[in-house]
Amino acid sequence: MKSQLITREGYQKLRQEHDQLWFEKRPEVTKIVSWAASLGDRSENGDYIYNKRLLRQIDRRVRYLRKCFEQLKVIDYSPQQDGKVFFGAWVEVQNDAGDIKRFRIVGADEIYGDSRGYISVDSPMARAAIGKQVDDDFELRTPDGQIRTWYINAIRYQQGFE
Repeated sequence: MKSQLITREGYQKLRQEHDQLWFEKRPEVTKIVSWAASLGDRSENGDYIYNKRLLRQIDRRVRYLRKCFEQLKVIDYSPQQDGKVFFGAWVEVQNDAGDIKRFRIVGADEIYGDSRGYISVDSPMARAAIGKQVDDDFELRTPDGQIRTWYINAIRYQQGFE
C-alpha cells in the first residue's frame, strides 16, 4: 500500500493540474462536444467521439485528484531534519563500484511526469536510507539478488544537486 505523504511542492503541482483540467481544459472540451453534438449524427462524428472520450478522461483524472486531496498528508520541511535523511530530502549515495545516485524522497503521487530524480518513500532505496546521516551506509538487495552497500555522501532539503 502506498503512503499518503506528499511534499508541499508536490501538492501544489497536483492542485495546479486539477485547476488547469477543471477550469480551463474541461470547459474547452465541453464546448467542442456541444458543438459537435449539434451537427446531428453522433455515431460517425469524429469530433464528438474523440472529445467525448477526452472529457471522460479529464473527469476520471479530476475525480482521482479530488480523492487524493482528501487523503494526502502534506509534509513540510523542518530544520530538525537537517543532517539526517527523511521525507523530502535530496540524497546522494555511492556504492563500492563507484556508482553515484542522486534522488529526492517524495510521495508516490509525485514520482511521475517531470519529476526526474524522485523516488517514492515506499521504495526499497528510500526505506533503507531513511534516518541515516552522511557517511552512514546501508545494504540493499538488487533485482538480480546481489547485496550492494551504499554510502550517504550528502543530504539537502532546500534544493537539489546540480
